[in-house]
Amino acid sequence: MAVSMSSMPAASSIFAMYASISAFIMLVQTMLNQLLPRQAQHFLVELVRRYFSPRPTQATVVIEERDGMSANEIYSAAETYLCSHVRPDIQRLKISKRYKEPALSIRFAKCEKILDSHHGVALEWRFVNEERKKSSKVIDEDSDNVLIESEKKYFELSFDKKFRDTVLDSYIPSVLDRAKIIRAQKKVVKLHTLACAASYSSSFVWDSINLEHPSTFDTLAMEPDLKKRIKDDLDRFVRRKDFYRRVGRAWKRGYLLYGPPGTGKSSLIAAMANYLKFDIYDLELTNVKRDSDLRKLLLRTANRSILVIEDIDCTVDLPDRKPADAGNHRPRDHRFTLSGLLNFIDGLWSSCGDERIIIFTTNNKGKLDPALLRPGRMDMHIHMSYLTPDGFRLLASTYLEVHAHHPRVSEIAHLINLKNVTPAEVAEELMKCDDVDLSLDELLNFLNTKTITTDIKGLQQVDQGTATPPPDCDLQI
Repeated sequence: MAVSMSSMPAASSIFAMYASISAFIMLVQTMLNQLLPRQAQHFLVELVRRYFSPRPTQATVVIEERDGMSANEIYSAAETYLCSHVRPDIQRLKISKRYKEPALSIRFAKCEKILDSHHGVALEWRFVNEERKKSSKVIDEDSDNVLIESEKKYFELSFDKKFRDTVLDSYIPSVLDRAKIIRAQKKVVKLHTLACAASYSSSFVWDSINLEHPSTFDTLAMEPDLKKRIKDDLDRFVRRKDFYRRVGRAWKRGYLLYGPPGTGKSSLIAAMANYLKFDIYDLELTNVKRDSDLRKLLLRTANRSILVIEDIDCTVDLPDRKPADAGNHRPRDHRFTLSGLLNFIDGLWSSCGDERIIIFTTNNKGKLDPALLRPGRMDMHIHMSYLTPDGFRLLASTYLEVHAHHPRVSEIAHLINLKNVTPAEVAEELMKCDDVDLSLDELLNFLNTKTITTDIKGLQQVDQGTATPPPDCDLQI
């Protein structure tokens, strides 16, 4: 339908209307300026703007590096996780490598953004590094020393706020789990020992070095069935966190390694540490003078670690098992007692930490107090026996790269099956020469000499009525 020109308002009418509206707005503005202070005017303007502007749909979670003086576990996990997702277009990164550590350490150097997704939810991470107006004190995780920090670091995690529960209940826990796996893959196993033993009463500090012992379950000269049972027991232990909590027990496991010297007790401990990626804490009980010292040492050991007490039968005299005398009349807290050791193993103090393994070693199981041996303290008893034919074949393959079909291997394996010889003795003989045939001949000569000595000793024991067969491996689970 056509619209006639006569029905449209004249231009003069439009301008008159515009002038009237402008005059009204100016009149209202003048009245507001006279009646309302400037702060109230800004408040009304901001209120109207918020009402008519679209509501934001994004939510942001701030994850700071520190929670007070202590480290924030979520920040550390986020850094580990995100550094494994670094894009090629990130401009600045910090790269470092500690002495004897195999892998590089990658960290963010400035503000960067990284995109991620979880169950279809789009996520944006933003790393922020700011200079602090005032330096603050923090605790160093490695040494427990107080340090001064002049930078503030944090992550901002942005996402659609309707997925808030998914991010907090599912995504953040998955980042923590993933970071734990990444650290385990990169972890360098440490060997810890007490520093400054002479000053144990005033300070308990563990010194550490990288554990460079190459022992693994593949190289241990041990019966395959026994190795499998030990590995299965370790695997079952580390995956049963919920089980231990459900039954109300501390998440720990005790092992007793017993047998003659040279049968591979230390090598087995190293193999267990390398297999689990657990640090080793080597505790000399001769340095412990009071029960309270032992508790302090326990509190300074980390989770996912192996505490080793070697030669428990001859390391220290425990006064609880000795007749009372003047030297043992000191107050209980001023001496080291058997009950203190037992409480350390399975009492209240044993629950101060998770995923702990305690290993005792001894050359003579019969000398140990029965209170140390019951399940709950020493859960698995492992007899480290003399070398077997299968163990020798593994040593020959490892040291000389020779297989079982070699004629000398069968002959030596037969001799080893008849006589008591330790893996350490055989390994020492195999290291004396690079030539395979010559090395096996020297080992055969050694075994023949060993045979004569062993036969004479065995006959003497039979005459005296003291010869006893070696004990079998105990497995207590």
